[in-house]
Amino acid sequence: MPKAYVFTQYGGPETEALVEQDRPAPGPGQLLVAVRAAGVNPVDWKQRTGYQRPGQRRRELPAVFGNEAAGVVEEIGEGVTGFAVGDEVFGNPVAGGYAQYALFPVDVTAHKPAGVSFTDAAALPVAAATAYDGVRQLGLPTGATLLVTGAGGGVGVAAVQIARADGLNVIGVASAGKKDLVESLGAAHVPSGPDFAEGVRALAPEGVDAGYDLVGGEVLEAAAELVTDRAKLITAGGKDIVAGLGGSPVVRARTAAVLDEVVRLVVDGRLDPLVTRTFPLEEAAEALRTVEEGHARGKIVIEVEVEAQVASEGDLGSEVAE
Repeated sequence: MPKAYVFTQYGGPETEALVEQDRPAPGPGQLLVAVRAAGVNPVDWKQRTGYQRPGQRRRELPAVFGNEAAGVVEEIGEGVTGFAVGDEVFGNPVAGGYAQYALFPVDVTAHKPAGVSFTDAAALPVAAATAYDGVRQLGLPTGATLLVTGAGGGVGVAAVQIARADGLNVIGVASAGKKDLVESLGAAHVPSGPDFAEGVRALAPEGVDAGYDLVGGEVLEAAAELVTDRAKLITAGGKDIVAGLGGSPVVRARTAAVLDEVVRLVVDGRLDPLVTRTFPLEEAAEALRTVEEGHARGKIVIEVEVEAQVASEGDLGSEVAE
């Protein structure tokens, strides 16, 4: 049976398990995808603790981890157009992507260009798409200065690159160990920590034109003091307090059209998903801990082996997977 990495109840890492599950069947508007790679994001472990986006239904347990993945279409649900069996795709799974098979809704699924690997494509639907939505939401003119907090993580590295491709000057706040990474993306690096605002002011004495926060809490509060126009302060990390600071949350489009735009940036060489480490599905726990404990540098991706179904002469119902 196909394997999947799940959490069996809400809580800590002790609730996680690699299990075997029935192969799902696509419903109307869905694709069954043989997963080749799945991106790992902070929201994955947060959902294990019970976190839900506004309007999101509580998931049925056991629940498969993962909110972005890439793979090959195996079956097509009723009413689906524009996709065929064998198409290489990437997007946001219906209910988890750390699995050998996952269901994808067609409205947030895009075709993967041949020149983009499954591993890179799997890193785009959450982190890079969030970065893209935020930068487009700000709508800054060429030459403006953007402050990005959490610039060394998956969303941060994408936001820096997309902003630089738009002709923006970027100041990236990240740990000292990520200095080379941030500077390699074309941003000025400021070490994170309680005094990061002083480092930003040294580079932009009159303040920055906009702020894209990916940390929240005290970091978001300090960043707000650096932005000359609070209407140009957005966050994906401090949605509970940003309104009181005069800013707003990142507004997610969550459409296939955005995925097409993001992957085009990759094809054009303007965006590198920066996958810095991969793990097999059997080591999903270690991949998740790397992100949950804050040690990730760039993107972490789980690579999934093709499920092998070996045929025997006496079993006419079996198949051999390529």
